[in-house]
Amino acid sequence: MLRKFLYSLLIIVGLLGGMYGYSLVRTDFRTDDGVAHRWRDYEGQWVVVNYFALWCAPCLREMPELNQFYLHSDEKTSLFAISFDDVSQDELVDIKRKFDIQFPVITHAEQPLPMVKPNSLPATFIIGPDGEVKKQLLGEQSAASLRSVIDILKTL
Repeated sequence: MLRKFLYSLLIIVGLLGGMYGYSLVRTDFRTDDGVAHRWRDYEGQWVVVNYFALWCAPCLREMPELNQFYLHSDEKTSLFAISFDDVSQDELVDIKRKFDIQFPVITHAEQPLPMVKPNSLPATFIIGPDGEVKKQLLGEQSAASLRSVIDILKTL
């Protein structure tokens, strides 16, 4: 009887340990540079996620502004893009080069993203330090408008 109990306890501890270990290494999404990311790593930070497409002229016009936002953001703010359309890795490399996209592009979400795919573009999501979507912005954005929205959200 004691042997069955100890055996069962050992199995439970092993399963719990495996689940805990998995949660430490689980990847939520990958970016075009091959880096694996976990949303947990961005707790306490502001994350900006921009959906774009090649056929969306305002999306392409805002890329220089998004680059400026990315280059001048502090370590508590991250920026990612997501292609609205499914594109191959090679196509994405060409798109980034052609439009001088200097920030990471999410290529594969292994876990659900905190936002839903928008119905119209360009669409930018502001995710707060708690991991929740705080604001969805539709239309072309500038570096200044993104900083302003985040500054306002910080006061709420």
